[in-house]
Amino acid sequence: MKKLIPTLVLFVIASQLYGQIERDKALHFLGGNLFGLAGAGIAKQATDGNRVWTFVGAVAGSTLIGLAKETVDASQRENGWDNDDLAATILGGITVGVVIEVFSKKRNKRLRGSFTTEHIEDDFLVNVKDEILLIEGDGLPSLTSFGFSSTYLKNTLSH
Repeated sequence: MKKLIPTLVLFVIASQLYGQIERDKALHFLGGNLFGLAGAGIAKQATDGNRVWTFVGAVAGSTLIGLAKETVDASQRENGWDNDDLAATILGGITVGVVIEVFSKKRNKRLRGSFTTEHIEDDFLVNVKDEILLIEGDGLPSLTSFGFSSTYLKNTLSH
């Protein structure tokens, strides 16, 4: 109940504030979100997960698409350059960067059923010279060591 009332008040206030925002600005914000996400993904891959560059990539992606859109708008007669549209687009990228930063801190814990090879490296030896895969032990490893959950395997194998 302590969380329900503030949440309801927040939704009531947010629903009233939505009417104050132009539809065009909301679309620019959404576009900034999408291109900020793409920029963050590219930056994360390029820098091997550096959090600072991931944030910079999100802001840079939204800024580039915002500048491109406003440049196209400025060349049209019925339209023109709008700094508020550019700010809404960049704010979309900043929002994505902050959300990625907040949720990436919680990803440090090892996830159950991850697709890493840390837990199966002890079972396999690779002969680099001949590129032959050798298995130590009596049998093959279970499919759960390859990242399949037991629920998935039960559902798949039962059909």
